[in-house]
Amino acid sequence: MRLDKFICKSTELTRNEAKKLLKSGEVRVNGEVAKNAAMQVHENNSITIDGQELTARTSRYFMLHKVVDSICSNVDEVYPSVLNFIDVDKAFDLHIAGRLDADTTGLVLITDDGRWSHNVISPKKECKKTYRVWLRNAIPADKATELIEHFKQGIQLQGESSLTRPAILELVIDSDIPNEEPNNATNEVLLTITEGKYHQVKRMFAAVGNRVVGLHREQIGAIKLGELAPGEWRSLTEEEVSLFI
Repeated sequence: MRLDKFICKSTELTRNEAKKLLKSGEVRVNGEVAKNAAMQVHENNSITIDGQELTARTSRYFMLHKVVDSICSNVDEVYPSVLNFIDVDKAFDLHIAGRLDADTTGLVLITDDGRWSHNVISPKKECKKTYRVWLRNAIPADKATELIEHFKQGIQLQGESSLTRPAILELVIDSDIPNEEPNNATNEVLLTITEGKYHQVKRMFAAVGNRVVGLHREQIGAIKLGELAPGEWRSLTEEEVSLFI
């Protein structure tokens, strides 16, 4: 991790205070004075301040049910950062592993472990993310099989040179509605993708002549949002953390 971040995880200093400390020449890495805040360090490095050895705090891992009109950012903008919902010390030292748009709700993973979040968001890891999608135009029963296959083969997004990776599209049929046939049209679907291009889900449906009017992420890898209420958060279990190590 970055040297300034390591200092923050080992002390009560803020990021700005850590950078000022580095400029003063009081920090040493493996016995050598270090002033570069962006220098990459590891757990096996010896990092000291005035001869005092630093030990980073244990990494933290959380899940949050993101509400509409909040943003996956470390700063408040037009809308508040989702980090305002995490009631822990130094919440704004955390970062979001896989962002959602302001108008999208659902599962967000939050941590201060960069290597762990890389395993969540890197396309090479092919981590599955499942979204519940509400569409402007219902998908007719006679077009469902063709559309499912289209998503499986990949969608050509506007401005992209290659197709999206194979995606799994499932139609959601409300079987509780009296007299509804299982082959009726539906405007609610589940979509599972393994990459995270800019506005990808919205652009995929736009490319097939539809429009997303509601979007909610239910699952990342094997971690499910479950019964967590909107705006609520919790720490991940050791088992959940281990899924991305």
